Amino acid sequence: MSAFNQQVIEEFRAHGGRVGGTFEGADLLLLTTRGARSGREHTTPVVYVRDGARLLVFASNGGADRHPAWYHNVRAAPRVLVEVGTPEGTLDRFEAEAVPAEGAERARLYAEQARRDPAFAAYQAGTARTIPVVVLRRVAGIADPSRHAAIAAHLVEVHAGLRAELAALREGLAAPAPRPGAALGPALARHCLAFCGALHTHHTGEDGVFDLFQEQFPQLAEDLDRMREEHRAVARALTALEALLASDAPPEVLRTEVDRLADDLEAHFAHEEARLLPALRGTDAGAGAEAGTGTRAETGTGTGEVPRGR
Repeated sequence: MSAFNQQVIEEFRAHGGRVGGTFEGADLLLLTTRGARSGREHTTPVVYVRDGARLLVFASNGGADRHPAWYHNVRAAPRVLVEVGTPEGTLDRFEAEAVPAEGAERARLYAEQARRDPAFAAYQAGTARTIPVVVLRRVAGIADPSRHAAIAAHLVEVHAGLRAELAALREGLAAPAPRPGAALGPALARHCLAFCGALHTHHTGEDGVFDLFQEQFPQLAEDLDRMREEHRAVARALTALEALLASDAPPEVLRTEVDRLADDLEAHFAHEEARLLPALRGTDAGAGAEAGTGTRAETGTGTGEVPRGR
């Protein structure tokens, strides 16, 4: 193992999945494989992207003509250990099956990754080999009540923060404009955009774990479908609000849209809390009956592979 990779691994484990330097802000995971020849365990830091309940990693090797060693390992022994950071600043460790995507699915997933991060288009252009996309699927295990409780606490904390931000934004929009039809002030416009970004990030993270919740709590399937649709509706509302901000719409116009969004969000938050919190806290009798097996939930988004650049 290179000294650089070892430093990243130590920092990752010491700081709940966060690292600084070149990869500050990247969503890393640690992938531990078993050597195809030696049988020894090898840990590699990679960045990843979430695809529903799956995590995707890309054997780019910086565009080199050889597959990275970890890819040969997973072909020989697909059972791997994954370590990923959580929103609470802890590490989630779980076993997974690592299976290369094939054919049209591989082409679609890689093309999407190349659009997200143009470096991956350059990697593929620089080598004659087809860069593999490896799908990581969590292996079902015993439910972790402490992890569920931490997710519940985090959900309550995030909702409280978003409610407070939205209330402050509405208060700012309700203040009298300096003159009729005047555009929003710069500070209030930044506040509005920051709220839109925070809400979008929260819902993207939730979408990533809803499939895992559905495996753990199948009785919530209809509720989770409704929550997914509510997320899509909120995303459309945010897009419309951002368009109004870009058009320098006056505060009174924005106020109407924000008030409508606030009503929809409160109904959405209340529904999530009423259905998800009892299941996660083990106070829902129906959820408790299903909680003996399944998968633990984790969050995160990101891209690609750490060794040899991105």
